[in-house]
Amino acid sequence: MTKKPSPKRSLPIWLAASIGLVLVLGIWLLARVMPASFAANSAEGEEVDPGFLFGYSLRDFEAQRFEVGDGETFGGLMDQWGIKADRVDQLLSLGKDDFNPRKWRAGDSYWLLRAKDSTRSAAFFVYEPSVAEYVLFGLGDSLFVRKVERPKVTKERIVGGEIEGSLYATLEKQGVSPAVAVKLSEVYAWTIDFFRIQVGDRFEVIYEESYVDDSVFVGTGKILAARFFHNGKSFYAFQYQNKDASVKGYYNQEGEGMKRMFLKAPLEFARITSRYTMNRFHPVQKRWKAHLGTDYAAPSGTPILATASGTVVAAAYQSANGNYVKIKHSGTYTTQYLHMSRIGARIRNGARVEQGQVIGYVGSTGLATGPHVCYRFWKNGRQVDPLREPMQRADPLPRSHWTEFEPEMTARKAVLDSLAKE
Repeated sequence: MTKKPSPKRSLPIWLAASIGLVLVLGIWLLARVMPASFAANSAEGEEVDPGFLFGYSLRDFEAQRFEVGDGETFGGLMDQWGIKADRVDQLLSLGKDDFNPRKWRAGDSYWLLRAKDSTRSAAFFVYEPSVAEYVLFGLGDSLFVRKVERPKVTKERIVGGEIEGSLYATLEKQGVSPAVAVKLSEVYAWTIDFFRIQVGDRFEVIYEESYVDDSVFVGTGKILAARFFHNGKSFYAFQYQNKDASVKGYYNQEGEGMKRMFLKAPLEFARITSRYTMNRFHPVQKRWKAHLGTDYAAPSGTPILATASGTVVAAAYQSANGNYVKIKHSGTYTTQYLHMSRIGARIRNGARVEQGQVIGYVGSTGLATGPHVCYRFWKNGRQVDPLREPMQRADPLPRSHWTEFEPEMTARKAVLDSLAKE
């Protein structure tokens, strides 16, 4: 007679469910507290690398960051870390093209990497003059010095707005580098008088910014395209350069060059204090008389630029004009720059100067109440107002380049116009 198997005894349902829940919670907690890299490597018995700094594993080196202190010297630091004087001299010789210890500044960052062994010897010294680069010193048996530029990423940025107070202030409100205002003034130096910008004028600009580590801003690049609305008119500018850079510059939407024979002003940034007029009260002579120049106030020492290429016909001192320079540009035009603190190096009678070249520095010599430059302008031997003189444009974009220039210009113009309508 076959014996029947005895029935299996099972856990109560509530107990089985409780055990299952505990197992699930345990696995979840283990996953939360165990780093993924450790979980992946522990099965193979591998040591986890805590990361790299300046290309070296922090598993092998202990890294410490410091700041250059007042009076702190490179040689003094090396001495503290046991680097002998003859080796310091070798390092300075190896790094003479990349590192000048006399130029480092208090507050600059530097790092020391020590070996993680019983010696804790100084293995590497790293000086960071900026976020964009660093200088690496090998302090081991084989001394070396190497300058490393961190990889940069260039991004395009688009900004615009109505000018409130000044272009600088408007850009600053948008978190834009002041360098953009300077670059815009350079692009429009021949077409817009930035000393006559009014509230209500507006701008749109597409430009480049450089970053390291994809997020740390390190500088402003080229202006790629811009629109400036001034005195009821739009002024467009588009950067163009062909492959071999034989043709390059800024052109408007019709391919006309932005450059002119004369810059609009002899200073990069300042403010007009007295315009060309036939009737002005002279602040020193205390009488009404014609003022046949344009005054630009600026701090003493501000560079004064030749507004066009030409030949110096006078560089001297006169009781009323102070230190001054006079330049003949052609058979038609002559310019003069008064009240300089000093005349520029090698600026003398007969010297050839180029447009934008520094010819002197703002001052208050002669009959002047404060630092400024009085800019005077002759046409056919008669003084005229330079701000009202129409100037010949530079050569237009060659038609052979139009098919390459037009598509990019059209696309960027559409972006600028859409921003202007917002």
